[in-house]
Amino acid sequence: MVMIIAYTEQEYNQAKNNDLLKIICKTCKTEFLKNKKKVYFALNKMGSMTCDYCCKQCQTVAQTTSIVKPCGNCGNLVIRNISSSKTKSGNVFCTHSCSATYSNTHKTTGCRRSKLEKWLERRLTELYPELDIHFNRKDTIKSELDIYIPALKTAFELNGIFHYEPIYGSDKLNQIQNNDSRKIQTCLEQGIELCIIDITDMKHFRPQSAQKYLDIIVNLIVVGGAEIESALKRL
Repeated sequence: MVMIIAYTEQEYNQAKNNDLLKIICKTCKTEFLKNKKKVYFALNKMGSMTCDYCCKQCQTVAQTTSIVKPCGNCGNLVIRNISSSKTKSGNVFCTHSCSATYSNTHKTTGCRRSKLEKWLERRLTELYPELDIHFNRKDTIKSELDIYIPALKTAFELNGIFHYEPIYGSDKLNQIQNNDSRKIQTCLEQGIELCIIDITDMKHFRPQSAQKYLDIIVNLIVVGGAEIESALKRL
């Protein structure tokens, strides 16, 4: 990368050897001054003279292979290799836990979905092609809802055995149940009716056994739609 100049060709030509010319620091991007003689040497690569940085600190930062940045989740300072610090979000994280927390907080769609969830999405989309239905999104309450229908202000959560029994230990169960409680409270505060469907009896996915869960959702959609239609007629 060549030196970043902030002077014009006319200014350079009119300047004497000791006159100062404006340069832009490659690291901090601020303007600084160098005399024409040094600029000339740097431009023509004469000796070791460079005019790339405004100070020793900026030169050190540019030449190091590591950077210091705050963790994208907790804010603690993190030292990372420059090449490994380039992420899509532009963030670095101090631990895998912080990375997971940030990901779970900022993603807008879910990534681990059961066969039942995928089947329900396909069937509901077929049954209600004109109805706006959100699947596994976080943009409504900043926490993932399995199914949410904005027009009806109604959401559905499909809770398997991990929500009720310590399959992965009591700590994990407490974490899941605390998250469930926060989700219920947030929905309540935002006027969203949250219907929790217990699917613990589904050991293996089969469309025949999944139909009863679809029927629960469809019945509530029908009831909600009827209530909206009735309210509109009273206006």
